[in-house]
Amino acid sequence: MTVTCAAGAGLDAIRRSLYAQASGLRANDFADCNLSTWIGRVDGVERVPIAPSMRDYECRNNRLALLGLEQDGFAARVASVRKRFGAERVACVLGTSTAGIEQSEQAYRQPEHSNRFGSRLAHNPHTSTRFVAETLGLAGPVMTISTACSSSAKVFASAARLIDAGLADAAVVGGVDSLCLSVLHGFNSLELVSQQPCRPFDRDRNGLNLGEAAGFAVLESDPSNSIGRLLGWGETSDAWHMAAPHPEGRGAISAMQTALASAGLEPAEVDHINCHGTATPMNDRIEAGALRHVFGTPPPAVSTKAWTGHTLGAAGIVESVFSLLAITDQRIPASLNCVEPERDWSDFILRQARPASVRIVLSNSFGFGGSNCSLLFGAP
Repeated sequence: MTVTCAAGAGLDAIRRSLYAQASGLRANDFADCNLSTWIGRVDGVERVPIAPSMRDYECRNNRLALLGLEQDGFAARVASVRKRFGAERVACVLGTSTAGIEQSEQAYRQPEHSNRFGSRLAHNPHTSTRFVAETLGLAGPVMTISTACSSSAKVFASAARLIDAGLADAAVVGGVDSLCLSVLHGFNSLELVSQQPCRPFDRDRNGLNLGEAAGFAVLESDPSNSIGRLLGWGETSDAWHMAAPHPEGRGAISAMQTALASAGLEPAEVDHINCHGTATPMNDRIEAGALRHVFGTPPPAVSTKAWTGHTLGAAGIVESVFSLLAITDQRIPASLNCVEPERDWSDFILRQARPASVRIVLSNSFGFGGSNCSLLFGAP
């Protein structure tokens, strides 16, 4: 597995940020955007070269994907998987919400440069999955999931179903989402963006910070060389509102309960929860209530979005990797910037990183339109 985000490129850099409690957020410096906010921008994306043979895929999202593939020896590991199973038996399932939208924005803002529209391969939601599959030489099923913030959590379930159905022996799963003006101004118009670094689960939280990330993992059925196991998942769609969760958290509750049932686990067996935790007043309150409903007294829970920003379609993979790091490192990070949590959840939101015995982690991703996904990961 690997992640590249504002907190660092690759797992070693991520670990240093998490354990030093050093956020990757910065005052907004995204090109042509003057919003007063903080963002999770990845350094160096603009300078990543796309090979001439792949120029039809030219866009920020695919440069970010390529930067992510270069970390942690991930591409080489995929090559060994491809050799073991054959390229046609390795699937590629990625989540995204922005895809190549930033390239489209540039084309519309500078119509005199009509060549900016380039190929249709850069201007559709499938661009990054196809780009990654071609870059890695994969010839199995190629699937894009675009369900807002649950996109790259749902990839694990979809890939597992492909393997269970005999359509693949392994899958590259993950997600890529990059900053763009549509997202920055869109969330600002919804009055969800904070002018300060976000404070998930803090009583004074007032909104989210947007970020970008690329993350990948290999999923296969052979447990002999794993860093962790996908134990179960729950996917629901409450369809309550375009941009708000159900006020009683019904979809979130059902997703967590379904994940536990599919894994054959009781709530008390979960050691740690990586929350969706966007730092918006409504989201955090409803998620905390849903956790109370399912767990009674939840295990130590955190939101890691104060390191990365909300990476939207990449949030699921980023937080899945953070969940697996908690298992491999036996250490739970803090919920950064949570100084005074609300009284109802002050007992389970972790404000200081600490060593812990972690064998099972629940990771939540709840998206716009009520698209929810809960994943359970276990030690190998």
